[in-house]
Amino acid sequence: MNVNVKTRRFLTGVMCAGLLAANIGGVTLAQTPVAGSPVAGEAVTAEPGQDVKMMLLPKFLGILPFDQANQGAQEAAEELGNPTPFDFVGPTAENSVAGQIEFVTNAPAGGYDVVMLSNNSGDQIVPSAVAAQEAGTRVVTWDSPIPTGEGESLFVAQVDFDETGQVMADMALSILGEDGGQFAILSASPDAANQNAWIAAMESALEDPKYDNLELLEIVYGDDQSERSYEQAQALISKHPDMELIMAPTSVGIVSAAKAVQDEGLCDEIKVSGLGVPAEMLEYTQNGCAPEFALWSFVDLGYLTYYVSYLLATGAIEGVEGETFVAGRLGEYEITKDPTRPDVDALRVLMGPFTVYNIDNVEEAAG
Repeated sequence: MNVNVKTRRFLTGVMCAGLLAANIGGVTLAQTPVAGSPVAGEAVTAEPGQDVKMMLLPKFLGILPFDQANQGAQEAAEELGNPTPFDFVGPTAENSVAGQIEFVTNAPAGGYDVVMLSNNSGDQIVPSAVAAQEAGTRVVTWDSPIPTGEGESLFVAQVDFDETGQVMADMALSILGEDGGQFAILSASPDAANQNAWIAAMESALEDPKYDNLELLEIVYGDDQSERSYEQAQALISKHPDMELIMAPTSVGIVSAAKAVQDEGLCDEIKVSGLGVPAEMLEYTQNGCAPEFALWSFVDLGYLTYYVSYLLATGAIEGVEGETFVAGRLGEYEITKDPTRPDVDALRVLMGPFTVYNIDNVEEAAG
């Protein structure tokens, strides 16, 4: 098998010592590449110019990460020369769950070959996804999977979810120091599978004795709405006078939390961290409110998701364990079992890596 020099196939399964190539401190955390392929033959490449009707369905419209995913998908669509432009559609944040279900339900009647879904509906989406698949519409999830895997052809994972929890624990320890302190989590919605998996992974990581001085106070939800997240951050500040950190694994929540802390004049006393977009976090990192945060490339995630979906819809890949394929400029990938959902029959393609941002690298990334 020819291995592209830009290959991004990574180890799956339980994290092992040495998985992180670098520690916190403004450096990219890369996952260890797979040394070889367990399957014979060449990795599949896409045949450009085939007509595939596709829908990119984020959790909702109106936030930068999903716009960046759309940008990446547009790039892939242009490269592949699909004569039918894909539709970038979605509900409002207030109507995310019901709206997503409606889009997936109506996709077969709309003639869609693939729905590329960032799931915000938990397993509530399952009946619609199963029905869509039975009607001939593939459902490829990205960013956030269907927890049970039902109705899902493949999941395009941005990073290993277990590693995400580990990195959030490490950022909390880095910010609070060895003496530790109290912190709270401001998440998106209770039904967001990715958020729940990251938080669970962080709680598991915190069981290590080195995190004994970190105290998780509570988990609250801002529903990925700016105003709601801002109010939840304010409530945490009022409720927990000794709290020193808000960890927000959501790009909406982290900005809202940082603004709330800044507005209260508490950046010296309470820090904010989590997952955020550099362009939106630049001010808060420079003023000390959010000294460290992490993220991956949503542009690359949209790009990879489009490639996977196109290959699947055109029959170039079957979507089975062990298949390898080339995704344009990102290189070669392999379909594997999803180790973060060990109790269900689910497959994933793992993108990676992600980067921890701080004062040393946030300005360049934001530009």
